[in-house]
Amino acid sequence: MDALALSAPRRVSVPIDNRWGAGEMAVLDYGDPKRPVDLIFVHANGFNARAYHSLLQPLSGALRIWAPDLRGHGRTRLPAHPDGRRSWKDHRDDLACLLETIDGPPVALAGHSIGGTSGLLAAAQKPDRVSRLLLLDPVVWRREMVWAMNLPLAGLVSRRFPLVASTLRRRALFDSREQAMSAYRGRGAFKGWPDIMLADYLADGLVETDRGLELACPPAWEASNYAAQAHDPWRALVGYPGAVRILKAEAGSLCYVSASPRRPHVDVETVAAGGHLFPMTHAEVTRDALLDLAV
Repeated sequence: MDALALSAPRRVSVPIDNRWGAGEMAVLDYGDPKRPVDLIFVHANGFNARAYHSLLQPLSGALRIWAPDLRGHGRTRLPAHPDGRRSWKDHRDDLACLLETIDGPPVALAGHSIGGTSGLLAAAQKPDRVSRLLLLDPVVWRREMVWAMNLPLAGLVSRRFPLVASTLRRRALFDSREQAMSAYRGRGAFKGWPDIMLADYLADGLVETDRGLELACPPAWEASNYAAQAHDPWRALVGYPGAVRILKAEAGSLCYVSASPRRPHVDVETVAAGGHLFPMTHAEVTRDALLDLAV
């Protein structure tokens, strides 16, 4: 592997200005800067692009990859006000703006969980900018659930979801990165993560403040992503004409899309023994899928 593939990603700030508020989206830029962007990779809720560094860096010898931090996450500086949010249309529109800034041919787009769903929504809005999709256990509820979450008072109900309540109780302040590592290692969502991946998550997942190290994605914003479900990924699956590959977790999947002759452009597979966070625990499977997507 050459020195370029082993080098640290460059940090890029992309101006974003839409109805959700203006600011800058932080992007990790992997690979040869002289070639067009091949792949955009979008992280899961509560995480950041840096958390996937050990997954993406080995691909940077063959691909140019942009990995953005979503609004309210990592080093991105865009307004993130959780009160009254109903959907992920803000993430959709941010990614659509990002797609418009990229020169060159249409790019492949991949995303994990909320990143996959938001990428799908953006691709349906900008199909001329996205060549194909890889969705890693995207959050796609049953059609009945999507319909119910679009009812006028559904937002009041969704705020009472157990996951929303538990996220709001999440510890947000640490004295040191070592303390945070100790608190997360082998526990909860981080069970099975390699230490290097956990350290990468914390590198951009904690910010220094006068009080100590705080989560870059505040629990209130993370919780609002769980509660805000009034968007329609099913409509986006119909609206996006390109090839879509979905990798679903075998255990605890949040994706209810199945193979269907009515959607011949959508291929659905299951990751054996994989949970919702299989990109962290089954990195080789995920990396192979990313390479297949973009080459």
